[in-house]
Amino acid sequence: MTEPEFAPADAAARPLWLVPQGEDGPVWPEGVDSGFAAATGFAGRPGQLCLLPGEGGVSWALFGVGRPATPADRPARERFALARAAEALPEGAWRIAGAPAGYDMAHGALGWLFAQYRFGRYKTAEPPRARLVCPEGVDRDAVLAMAAGEYLARDLINTPASDLGPAELEEAARDLAARHGASVDVITGDALVEGFPMIAAVGRAAGSGRAPRLIDLRFPGEGPAVTLVGKGVCFDTGGLDIKPSASMLIMKKDMGGAANVLGLAETLARLGRAGGLRVLIPAVENAVGPDSFRPGDVLASRKGLSVEVNNTDAEGRLVLADALAYAAEAQPALLISMATLTGAARVALGPDLPPFFCDHDAAAEALFCAGRDHADPIWRMPFWEPYEAMIEPAIADLDNAPSGGFAGAITAALFLRRFTEGAGTYVHFDIYGWQPSAAPGRPKGGVGQGMRAILHALPALTGVA
Repeated sequence: MTEPEFAPADAAARPLWLVPQGEDGPVWPEGVDSGFAAATGFAGRPGQLCLLPGEGGVSWALFGVGRPATPADRPARERFALARAAEALPEGAWRIAGAPAGYDMAHGALGWLFAQYRFGRYKTAEPPRARLVCPEGVDRDAVLAMAAGEYLARDLINTPASDLGPAELEEAARDLAARHGASVDVITGDALVEGFPMIAAVGRAAGSGRAPRLIDLRFPGEGPAVTLVGKGVCFDTGGLDIKPSASMLIMKKDMGGAANVLGLAETLARLGRAGGLRVLIPAVENAVGPDSFRPGDVLASRKGLSVEVNNTDAEGRLVLADALAYAAEAQPALLISMATLTGAARVALGPDLPPFFCDHDAAAEALFCAGRDHADPIWRMPFWEPYEAMIEPAIADLDNAPSGGFAGAITAALFLRRFTEGAGTYVHFDIYGWQPSAAPGRPKGGVGQGMRAILHALPALTGVA
């Protein structure tokens, strides 16, 4: 996996001042040639950069951070503003020489590392030009752990299905387990057909070497009973209800839920907080072939509920349902699913703001606040009980794709909730997992969503201080 890095601290690192706007203009750092900086038009506005010349080239730099504010004060249009400096500064090591009182230096450093991510598997990627020395007072290990989890999620999502099918997703889980002393159990073949019939049905048409499987990753040690379940559809053609070609172009990202739960597990393990954690990934490819499951089929499920298939392109909830039922049998205190599940969620909230569903008000508030305060925004949507009738067809217990098109994200969440009986608090995230266009700290391509919100809310969610 790609590893995030800080620059080593040394005397050659050039100083970077983070300059706020005051009532009468920039609040100039002591010793800075403010006359030169002002003559360039530098005013401390968010994202402004001023390079100060010295012997042999640029010796200092100023970066505008605007009027001091925290994410809780008002939403930021750019959640990782300091990443602009990482992308614009000249090559070399830089250190933060000064910042406004209250500036969240750890957040700034994390955004800088996010901006340094490169996906270089298929072509030589230009290395990051400007590298940051870990700022004084910042928990270096914590920032690197969060960046490593994000990098892992991005690497997995960005890898095309030709090189990341169910077997390779299993290998990624095994690599993670080897790094952190966890164990992996993988269920395939007849055992999958008998115990997880919907996972087997969705993945049975995939070609040789791409057989469906359920990946079960467990971390040793003591800790709260937390289970993460991630949708691992490594490519989604839509099945016999085949997608248009334009809609298929980025379907390598349909395992984004799996990528996010693995990324979160990576972060928790590096922080020493993965004791007792369990991760389940139903890994499949939804392919078209002679053995494809069909519209109108009625599938058995692990829980015993029958499911009528009214759209083979609503396969994610089928594989998740079997995995959730399995997870719930162990009665975890907290059960979280993450999935690139519905277009309806994107229509409602766009690509940048994933919805989450949770019946527990205090847990939902903890998640929302953690997402807001740590630049990982999420938005609560309801398990709306009156819509339960929409997922109950005439000839089976459940319908995987109610007709009409209304409330698609909610009906999908309600469907999944039917399989979580026995678990404690259940939270479902309907993520996009993809950055459609580049933004500071978030290059175009695979992206983590909800991981840091969960990470920082976990103590409240599990009742552990």
